[in-house]
Amino acid sequence: MPDRSAPLPGGIGVSRLRVYDTAAPDGVVGGTPHVHLCCTEGYLVTGGEGAVQTLTAAGYQETPLRPDAVVWFEPGTVHRLVNGGGLTIVVLMQNSGLPEAGDAVLTFPPEVLADPAAYAAAAALPGGGAPGADLSAAYRRRDLAVTGFQALRAGGPTALAAFHRAALALRRPLLARWRERWEAGAGRAAAGTGGQLDALDRGDPGHLGEAGVYVVGEPVERGRLGMCGLLDTYPAIA
Repeated sequence: MPDRSAPLPGGIGVSRLRVYDTAAPDGVVGGTPHVHLCCTEGYLVTGGEGAVQTLTAAGYQETPLRPDAVVWFEPGTVHRLVNGGGLTIVVLMQNSGLPEAGDAVLTFPPEVLADPAAYAAAAALPGGGAPGADLSAAYRRRDLAVTGFQALRAGGPTALAAFHRAALALRRPLLARWRERWEAGAGRAAAGTGGQLDALDRGDPGHLGEAGVYVVGEPVERGRLGMCGLLDTYPAIA
């Protein structure tokens, strides 16, 4: 069986998540509210129970999470995981590599979002969140993001639209780099399917004879500090 050299289906990213089990300032146990600008995110619940709080232009919603449930949401959805006890999830992330490149924006208060240096300082984790890093830093940034999330909920669609604009302004300098990652990952995977369809339409099945089987035996990291909990991560797909 060869080592992995082909992208996962559609260029997705996979990680295993144990949701934080401490309370934020509002008394809710769980993770850090944030948004993705380009990536749809999906959950397969593998253990425990909880919920995901979401905020879109349609309003606030709380979706229960129980074993075997599959939940997903599109870019622009502000989301926060709530741990009702032992919540564990397999996370499926579109456009593998983009979230690690800054696609996620935390719901910090507007004055922090408006200042790239202040945002970077507030979002930073020791060692980049490597396994064994101090959890207190992850809780600190979560608690600040929860403060902003509460204001977004209270402010309605106008506040959410302002947050989306601020998130874009903050991340706009990264867009060229994101496009390069997308073209090398998910974009390449989609284009590959198009090429296969073209070949089949010509009566050419040649790519079927080039098939391989790939494996990653275990996560490459266990216990990385993520936005919503401790992550067991698999290799990024490029």
